Amino acid sequence: MRFLHTMLRVGNLDASIAFYTDIFDMQLLRKSDYPDGRFTLAFLGYGDESENTVLELTHNWDTDHYNIGDGYGHIAIAVDDAYQACEKIKQQGGNVVREAGPMQHGSTVIAFVEDPDGYKVELIQISTAS
Repeated sequence: MRFLHTMLRVGNLDASIAFYTDIFDMQLLRKSDYPDGRFTLAFLGYGDESENTVLELTHNWDTDHYNIGDGYGHIAIAVDDAYQACEKIKQQGGNVVREAGPMQHGSTVIAFVEDPDGYKVELIQISTAS
């Protein structure tokens, strides 16, 4: 078994695809419309779904807004430099809601960004030093 994807319901599919592709350099892997169900699924990620966990964006055609669920946490993305990533995100119009810095009870450098629907994306600085 392996983790396949995280699914988020989004109000504006085009804005969400642009956010994840432009700001986080994900690729749009596939996109499918389901006219009978009145929804579209878009899968984004950093590589083929057969070997990588991906993000599934679900857009229900008749819904343009969702309330953030109480049980939802965040998506976590590894970055080489969280400080630099935050600057780039801000320059591209992204919303950094927690600047890069050590986590409260540890030394791992993290930051948080909000996507167009208000979902949190955690940036975790992964040390490449041996």
